[in-house]
Amino acid sequence: MHKVVVCPPKRLHFTGTMHTLQLFLLFLAMICLQQNVKGSEIIKGKKAKKNSMLYMASVQNRTAMGQLQHLCGGFLVSEDFVLTAAHCDRWNPINVVLGTHNLKKAEKTMIYQIKKKCKHPSYNNVTFGNDIMLLKLSEKVYLDKKRRIKPIKLPTQQINLKEKKTCTVAGWGATESGGETVDSLQVVDVPIVNLEMCKRIWQNKIPDNVICAGGYYKNKGICQGDSGGPLVCDKKMAVGIVSFNNSNKCDYPDVPNIYTDISKFLPWIKDILSKKTC
Repeated sequence: MHKVVVCPPKRLHFTGTMHTLQLFLLFLAMICLQQNVKGSEIIKGKKAKKNSMLYMASVQNRTAMGQLQHLCGGFLVSEDFVLTAAHCDRWNPINVVLGTHNLKKAEKTMIYQIKKKCKHPSYNNVTFGNDIMLLKLSEKVYLDKKRRIKPIKLPTQQINLKEKKTCTVAGWGATESGGETVDSLQVVDVPIVNLEMCKRIWQNKIPDNVICAGGYYKNKGICQGDSGGPLVCDKKMAVGIVSFNNSNKCDYPDVPNIYTDISKFLPWIKDILSKKTC
C-alpha cells in the first residue's frame, strides 16, 4: 500500500544550533517514512503469488482526469462474463482489467469494456441481499496460459460450508480502515463462521443467502475496495462474493464479514451465461 502520511508540524524552540534543527527535521522525516511503509500488505494477508489467481478482475471506471481507477473486485466465470457485487454498480463501472496481479502493469490488451450489467432483479441494497451482478464483456476473453487468464469454477449445487473451514479472499482493497486501495493483489485466509451464530452476532441484521467468514475479532478479512471479489474454497471454487462488513471497520471488526452465497443463485447465473444476455 502506498499511503501518504502527513506528519503534523511541531512547535520548535530555537535554543540550539542550526545543526540540531537539521537533525530534528531529519528525525521527523524518518518517522514519516516509517509510517509510509506500514500496512504494506492486506490486513494480516500477503501479496498473491504470481499467476496464482488467473480469474481475478479489477472492476474500474475513469476519473475526471480520464485515468482508470479500481472500484471493486470481480472474477471471470466464462469467456465473456465477470461476476461481482451488485452494489459496485453505484460507481458506474465501465471496464474490467484481467490478466495481471499488479494494476500498475496493466496493458491495453488487458482492459475489457463492459457491454452490459446484469444486476440481480431483486437487488435493492446490500442489507436486503441479492448482492450479485454479472458483467457482460464487449468481447470474448482469449483464454490461454500465455495471457494468464482463466475462469474460476462455480458450485454446481447448493453447498453448506463447515464452520471454521479455511477459505481465501483476494482483492486490491484498502489494507486498513479508511485506507487507500493497493496496486498489487493481496490474499488472506479467512475461517467460515457458523451462519446461525453469525445471525445472532449481527442481531439478525443480515440478509438471507449469505456466507459469513473472517472478521469477528480476527484481524484478517476484507476492506473497502475488495467488494465483488471471490471467496474461494475447496478445489479453487468460488463460493461467495464480498458484500459488506460492519460500518467499514476492517482492522478488528466485531462481527463477521458478509459474502453473497453464489450457490443460492445458480439458476439465475446459468440462465444468463447460456443466453449470453439478461
